[in-house]
Amino acid sequence: MSEGQKSKQVVKKEDEKDEKNKGDKGETEPDQNSEIVEEQKSKQVMKKEDENDKEDKKPALSEIDVAVAKKGIPVPKKGAKMNASVPEVSAGPPPQRPWIPLARPNRSRPACIFTVMCYNVLCDKYATRQMYGYCQSWALGWEYRKKAILDEIRHYSADIISLQEVETDQFYNFFKPELKNDGYEGIFSPKSRAKTMAENERKYVDGCAIFFRASRFSLIKEHLVEFNQLAMANAEGSDNMLNRVMPKDNIGLAALLKVKESAWEGLSPEAAQLAQPILVCTAHIHWDPEFCDVKLIQTMMLSNELKSILDEAGHSFRPGHKFDSNNVQLLLCGDFNSLPDSGVIEFLSSGRVSMDHQDFKELGYKSCLQRLSGSDTPNEFTHSFKLASAYSEDIMPYTNYTFDFKGIIDYIFYTRTGMTPLGLLGPVSADWLRENKVVGCPHPHIPSDHFPLLVELELWHTASSQTPNGLIGRR
Repeated sequence: MSEGQKSKQVVKKEDEKDEKNKGDKGETEPDQNSEIVEEQKSKQVMKKEDENDKEDKKPALSEIDVAVAKKGIPVPKKGAKMNASVPEVSAGPPPQRPWIPLARPNRSRPACIFTVMCYNVLCDKYATRQMYGYCQSWALGWEYRKKAILDEIRHYSADIISLQEVETDQFYNFFKPELKNDGYEGIFSPKSRAKTMAENERKYVDGCAIFFRASRFSLIKEHLVEFNQLAMANAEGSDNMLNRVMPKDNIGLAALLKVKESAWEGLSPEAAQLAQPILVCTAHIHWDPEFCDVKLIQTMMLSNELKSILDEAGHSFRPGHKFDSNNVQLLLCGDFNSLPDSGVIEFLSSGRVSMDHQDFKELGYKSCLQRLSGSDTPNEFTHSFKLASAYSEDIMPYTNYTFDFKGIIDYIFYTRTGMTPLGLLGPVSADWLRENKVVGCPHPHIPSDHFPLLVELELWHTASSQTPNGLIGRR
């Protein structure tokens, strides 16, 4: 049974209860001596109905509502209010987020300068009043939010756009046609559960999308990474791999992109024959804080798959173009649902994590993960990508901003030996949030509970020079 069907059953049972209660009230003998009492009762019933209308006839809590508490935000009990009152919108829009310059381009070597955005857009089925009771209903509605999201995407006009929580129907009928008009091509995949659902339910399943500016990049190949399938294939005797990791249907989506010759600056005709693709990956890692082991294992499986994608690409690149997988730079964006001090971010940033890391919860994953990672280093798991996070806590104190949780869980990682960040988009004004008592997002002026990240990167053409001038990439 799908989550949608379960939710409908719960709502149906609630409706049956309401009908029963109405019937019980109808059997009560009226006060024969007082018409005034009847009139007061009638007014009370009307008042309750008005209050119900104001609550937008919220559906009963379902598994979807539980699943949406993806940052560890507790789901409120039925009837509970996350905030005593929803303030009227008197605030003007926030000031423009500042652009923070980090470095100047190095004009002495061939390079491609481009921008990348990472944005969890908060899909419609998760944007409920149960979860975001501090936000007006009209500002939670998808028809309102989707316009603001698209305006934001168009405003920043990134060359590569990585999106999470995009509903299947919204990708094909909204994002893809709208962004195609702006010169983008895109790829998409829903979460793995979509394969088991009927077509009318499948369109509401959310997933990940990657868009790229067609004038600068072209798609060589796309790859879907399904963590539940990888967990099943690598379980080999681990009950926890089967019972904890395998049921989670999160995904990663990767696009191997060719950088078009016109996008390079200072590239000689000879060097142009040395192909240097870029591997762009977006991912949405499991949300529940109680499953930090699952988050870390999903991330390890993702890095292992990305390495396999590059190895495969090195063998299958079309004839006539020289290609070395070691020259492919990785751009990894996503909602990792993990704080900067987590095992997930330690693994991605340092390239290693101890087999005894506390996030594994001492659940005995060692043997199957050793086979999965193929690491030769004793007592730790490693990956070969030399990654750095474009954002740091001192620049961006939170990427997810809700009533119950504010923290960094979205990231843009880049290969530090082949790319340099030139600048990035700063945070939403803390003064504006404080002065206007914005306790959480979405908000009428902020359409998601996540803030988009935007980075300008300088990609070096390392294929034409095996030593990148001895420069050390920024952390």
